[in-house]
Amino acid sequence: MTIDFAGKVAIVTGAGGGIGRAYALELARRGARVVVNDLGSARDGTGHSDAARTVVAEIEAAGGEAMANGASVSEYVQMQAMVAEARERWGGVHILINNAGILRDRTFAKMEPADFELVVRVHLLGTAYATHAVWPLMREQNYGRILMTSSSSGLGGNFGQANYAAAKAGIIGLAKTLSLEGAKNGIRVNLIAPTAGTRMTEDIFPEEAFNAFTPESVSAAAAFLVSEDAPSNVMMGAGGGVYQCFWLTMNDGVLLPPDERTAEGIAAAWKAISDRTSDAPLAYGMEQQTHAMEMLTKAAGG
Repeated sequence: MTIDFAGKVAIVTGAGGGIGRAYALELARRGARVVVNDLGSARDGTGHSDAARTVVAEIEAAGGEAMANGASVSEYVQMQAMVAEARERWGGVHILINNAGILRDRTFAKMEPADFELVVRVHLLGTAYATHAVWPLMREQNYGRILMTSSSSGLGGNFGQANYAAAKAGIIGLAKTLSLEGAKNGIRVNLIAPTAGTRMTEDIFPEEAFNAFTPESVSAAAAFLVSEDAPSNVMMGAGGGVYQCFWLTMNDGVLLPPDERTAEGIAAAWKAISDRTSDAPLAYGMEQQTHAMEMLTKAAGG
């Protein structure tokens, strides 16, 4: 099966370099017309550059079609204008890859509230703003493919990244909800947790790892996750040629009798409560409540 994006219009945020650039080039190579969005700032969100125009020039030199956009994902009105411009020029938007992000790493004790707020604003609110701007159009088209960027930091935490991890965890909840809300209109929403050697990681990765984790290996996963036959509600990790899936899981748990529903009762039953033998992926947010009701009904002889 060959995956191509002929006739499709894609927006990639944060596409002026690194992974975003690789996404834009890959989609264009496969036939998509691409909006290359990038504010052009440094990894901490400061400064500006013409990075988006440089990527557009690369795409055009290879025979593709693209346009540069310098809007900030943290400004909703600018995201609306970006989508309107793409629609006016090319008739629609079929793919959105939310990739833009910044880092302001510090331990929580040393982190200024402003640095926490800015990182959450760019990653979480920026993802929500770009997605909300394109959502009505995708519903109208009855077609949309949205890829959101999470991280292993959002799934498992990471020392010195409380702001980044909180934002990335929030994106998981957003993506999972929108995969449910968008299903009836042909909108599929997925998550990617990428690992690549870019300016965001150049002083974190050893040189050997930096060279092994290419942005291009991540862009292959992204292209699959926004393709016409893509799954939905998937969390996929990609880095260094390794592709894997993440799940949020829940076990069966234990139904304690009324007189044992105390802190002490939970402590006594903790080994059984925390046993992972029955772990299964959490399919939807209300599954916890549904499962509990089933256990209560069964215990009551229903």
